[in-house]
Amino acid sequence: MQFRQQALARLQSAEELDLPVRLARPRGWLVLSVTLAAMAAASVWAVTGSVSSTVGAQAVLTHGQGSYLLQSPVAGQVTAVLAEEGERLPAGAPVLKVRTSRGEEPVRTVAAGRVTALAATIGQIISTGANVAAVEKTARASDPLYATVYVPARSAASIPPGAPVDLTVSSVPAQRYGVLRGRVKSVGRSAQSARQIAAYLGDAQLAEQLTRNGRPVAVLVRLEKSSATRSGYRWSTADGPPSRLESMTPATASVRLADQRPVDWLLP
Repeated sequence: MQFRQQALARLQSAEELDLPVRLARPRGWLVLSVTLAAMAAASVWAVTGSVSSTVGAQAVLTHGQGSYLLQSPVAGQVTAVLAEEGERLPAGAPVLKVRTSRGEEPVRTVAAGRVTALAATIGQIISTGANVAAVEKTARASDPLYATVYVPARSAASIPPGAPVDLTVSSVPAQRYGVLRGRVKSVGRSAQSARQIAAYLGDAQLAEQLTRNGRPVAVLVRLEKSSATRSGYRWSTADGPPSRLESMTPATASVRLADQRPVDWLLP
């Protein structure tokens, strides 16, 4: 009881009525100020700042017009293979000879290009419409290469034209020579089926692989040129690989998506 009476007496003392009331300690004010400043800075960054991201996808080095599957217009037995893989042929050049009921008939190229694959051998019996060769539509060795990147459809809409692309080429050791540089030229308007991809690449097996996880969107990438490298294209290293690049070479692409404001993630 004695301590309680002393406390009441101290509260009723008129001498302490004019003393200021301490609402918080100085350290508490400092913490509050820092917290408010951090929240303000985060709010400004959420509205005015931007965040970049990338998407990885499979790619193939190609020429701009792609390839086509050469099909036999006749049925019969293959008696001669007149072309070789890697050979460049003009339009209308004979690729095979087929023995039919009307005699031997040639199977000719539809358009000028480079033979990338031969599916027929001497002695083989083929039917009308059978795929006998894949021909890349390019007339000159100097025609520029592109990269066709098959991006998941959910990410394609976020790829702006001119976006930078890094390509890890399967035939080039990346740890030694780095990655190939390019920029997006165009983005396909719709997702492609395995059949459409096979018609463009001239490779049905590769098309099945590219559509294993769903129909992708084809993104055409222009490779950046450089006179300082042996390949003629720009790499992340100064010299790049000591050899030229071949079309139909697989690669893995890292495509930069359009920058987004953090506040957009909170909006529906």
